[in-house]
Amino acid sequence: MNTDLSFVQLILDASVVVQLVMVSLLIASVASWAIIFQKRRTLRIARATSDQFESQFWSGGDLAAIYRTIATRDRDPQAMESIFATGFREFQRLNEQPTVSPGEKLEGARRAMRVSQMKQIDNLERSLATLATVGSTSPYVGLFGTVWGIMNAFRSLGNVQHATLSMVAPGIAEALIATAMGLFAAIPAVIFYNRYADQVDRLESRFDTFTEEFSAILSRHARS
Repeated sequence: MNTDLSFVQLILDASVVVQLVMVSLLIASVASWAIIFQKRRTLRIARATSDQFESQFWSGGDLAAIYRTIATRDRDPQAMESIFATGFREFQRLNEQPTVSPGEKLEGARRAMRVSQMKQIDNLERSLATLATVGSTSPYVGLFGTVWGIMNAFRSLGNVQHATLSMVAPGIAEALIATAMGLFAAIPAVIFYNRYADQVDRLESRFDTFTEEFSAILSRHARS
């Protein structure tokens, strides 16, 4: 067995099963980091647009004017903007029908806002399950590679009369690399999953609060 204990050489000398474990963990790590950076951008945009919209909404401007501003933008409404635009559009549509009661107008607008909110939350939560999966399974995948590598290292001693540490050290070292790679993939995934899940929960709470507050405003308009 090659006694070169360099990191690259250990990987090259590893058994096929251990190499497959390492490759799968590397792919999982790359995928999780791609999700981390993409989700960071998505959540940052959601928070920024919600802050900007709330500042505009509570400044006392005309609701129709705020709606026209959102509707005429080149980009699609984001986060809280979308909830407001969807609810106000549905309220206006029902308000043009004289046979619809004030309660029905309000209920229709609330349903529209709830649907829009669910879509926004679904978009914010997208791929978080992948982070959770990587975080929970990578250590076990790495442990499997470690067990397999150590098993092969000790099995190779069966054909020798005098076993030495130098004979099993490369095999054990390559096996432990699998554990290290499993932790390398899992730790960032768990940290950022918890962080982003908390941020999504906070945004969902803000959306709920806005929906209730906007519904109260629409209720007054419906009865006026």
